[in-house]
Amino acid sequence: MERKRYYIWTVGCQMNVVDSQRLAAGLERLGYERSEHAEEAEIIVLNSCVVRQQPEDKVIGRLHQLRPLKEAHPDRVLALMGCMVGQREAEKLRRRFPWVDLFLPPSDPADLWEFLAQRDDLDEAEALIADAEARHRALTPLDALIPSWQRDHLATAYLPIVLGCSHACTYCIIPYRRGVERSRPLATIVAEAERLVEAGAREITLLGQIVDRYGYDLPAFEGYAGTPLVAVLERLHEIEGLERLRFLTSHPNWMRDDLLDAVAALPKVCEHIEVPIQAGDDEVLARMRRGYTVDDYRRLVGRIRERIPQASIATDIIVGFPGETEEQFRHTYDLLAELRLDKAHIARYSPRPKTVATRTMEDDVPPEEKERRRRLLDQLQARILREKNAACLGQAVEVLVEGKQMRTGRWFGRTRRNRLVYFHSERTGDLTGQLVEVHITWTGPWSLVGEEPVGEEGA
Repeated sequence: MERKRYYIWTVGCQMNVVDSQRLAAGLERLGYERSEHAEEAEIIVLNSCVVRQQPEDKVIGRLHQLRPLKEAHPDRVLALMGCMVGQREAEKLRRRFPWVDLFLPPSDPADLWEFLAQRDDLDEAEALIADAEARHRALTPLDALIPSWQRDHLATAYLPIVLGCSHACTYCIIPYRRGVERSRPLATIVAEAERLVEAGAREITLLGQIVDRYGYDLPAFEGYAGTPLVAVLERLHEIEGLERLRFLTSHPNWMRDDLLDAVAALPKVCEHIEVPIQAGDDEVLARMRRGYTVDDYRRLVGRIRERIPQASIATDIIVGFPGETEEQFRHTYDLLAELRLDKAHIARYSPRPKTVATRTMEDDVPPEEKERRRRLLDQLQARILREKNAACLGQAVEVLVEGKQMRTGRWFGRTRRNRLVYFHSERTGDLTGQLVEVHITWTGPWSLVGEEPVGEEGA
């Protein structure tokens, strides 16, 4: 029997990673096998990101690279998926990329299943259509979550709990492409988490554009006095075999004290908080419509450190937002130097279609100036992390092993505080998914290096 192959290319956030995994799992249910090369595949899917211009340009370049292949083999299926498609972009994209067969919105491959059901008369494709229509039900088969090639080496997994976003920051395209905020039922989340642990996951990261907003739109939490996300953490904490829980991304306005107290009280929840500031100047924050001030954020960092003394804190920063002056940028620089956070994702502002900033503000910071500001923050953060990570030298840290570098032979994984660690072990066999004590022998700004003590059996 002739082998059928699929190829999926993914850029963007963790949500896109999950969408690609579930798409791959569905294709495997139809008898397709994974291919590392588009040229060998009968079904080719590009999962796109448009949060900034750079990833969108990568997608467009890849589409043009694949055009000769599609024209030479018109029977092959070429699909574009993800935030580039959005909710009302398909017709425009069809005119722009006529060699593409299908345009699939984020998290929704139903049109691909429908296409394959009609073309190949596959009963299993019809079943996938039914799964897509009932994707919020509590019982989700494992083979709809994780492709087979990943289940053998699964240590960590992402689990979306909030889809879309309704906050509408002036720079952000996500609400226009992923739709309004929709929380998934708690029973669905628990069932999927249990199946991921059955597949080998020892750590699960809960995902949402504003993950702290989980549950506020669900009848089950109507009148609920606390933060609904706490109920999710408490329920998943009970799953046997699950070692660690994380959640991202938070918003300063919705990170309440009961959530911080839950992180401190629940042993499986890692002491790592991702809460973006985006800018360190009040005028810029107001133009972004973030809904808080610099002092609000400063106080939040103080509350996190008071309630969870060992917590690491990550943030996001945008440089070169319309109207950002040198003085306003310096406020951001000074705030980052003051707070000494544990990670900073720094991006240059990029105009996005339909957003308020694009429609009403001039993109008046030159590209070279945006890059200079980005580089200055990056250099500052590198100095901060070099100093903070140096404190780990000679210490023993707990690492959840995620895999092995083939080139160096070193294993790698992360600490509870999300520090990346590479280490050498004398043990044979696969350590993926194990908790290992590692003694740190070298530190840098972006990673740590260490050794597993000889004779160590792992946790």
